Amino acid sequence: MKILRPPLHACAIGDVPVLTTEDNIVSQPTKILNFLKKQKYNADYELSAKQGADTLAYIALLEEKLLPAVLHTFWVESDNYFTVTKPWFASRIPFPLSLILPGRMSKGALNRILLTRGEPPLYHLQEVEAQIYRDAKECLNLLSHRLGTSQFFFGDRPSTLDAYVFGFIAPLYKVRFPKVQLQGHLKQLSNLCRFCDDILNSYFKRNIGGFSPAGQEAVDANLQKLTQLVNKESNLIEKMDDSLRQSPQLPPRKLPTLKLTPAEEEDNSLRRLSP
Repeated sequence: MKILRPPLHACAIGDVPVLTTEDNIVSQPTKILNFLKKQKYNADYELSAKQGADTLAYIALLEEKLLPAVLHTFWVESDNYFTVTKPWFASRIPFPLSLILPGRMSKGALNRILLTRGEPPLYHLQEVEAQIYRDAKECLNLLSHRLGTSQFFFGDRPSTLDAYVFGFIAPLYKVRFPKVQLQGHLKQLSNLCRFCDDILNSYFKRNIGGFSPAGQEAVDANLQKLTQLVNKESNLIEKMDDSLRQSPQLPPRKLPTLKLTPAEEEDNSLRRLSP
């Protein structure tokens, strides 16, 4: 049982991550967790009822306060999107969906932010952005206070809440963004950074990509090349579309009309009248 590269149909609708087993394909985090619990993989087995309730409360807090800022950081902030997110996702999606799906996901992220936060008195996008980042920083502060000096949120063993928190903050902590507004605040909370490092060292290879720090320059160079390639392909398609739209549209050609001589007309009339 492992999480693999998304199948084609999952990519087409943007349902990631995807859990692939011998008999099932399950997408989206909540469905994956429910599937694992049915298979008796339950990280919350030893939690008390109060700890279980706290887990649900903190997960709701993450989705309400932190998720909009994470979506904005990855998918709406233009520098981050074109430099990191778009080439990153495009490299894992089959062609030609790699040219279409990232843009669709970016629009979906913006629509979700505006739908949940674009209400009075926040009418303008700039006001919405300022509010979601204030909420996100407040959420990170609450998580930092709740974690304290503990290794995990409920003792010395990871639980569902640890997985949720790690999934939200580890990309913010590790990805190299041009715009680091939320990332800068996260790195000031040393216990959350240590929390991410402990999980990476315990459950993953050296780092997220499995590369040593010495090989990071090669990774960055490859990412830059990939970015240039994706942008070049996108520009080529846009130019082809513009050329087709600007090309002159010729009217349909008319077939020439053949005129008969008077003798031919008379002969043709006699043929129609003859039995």
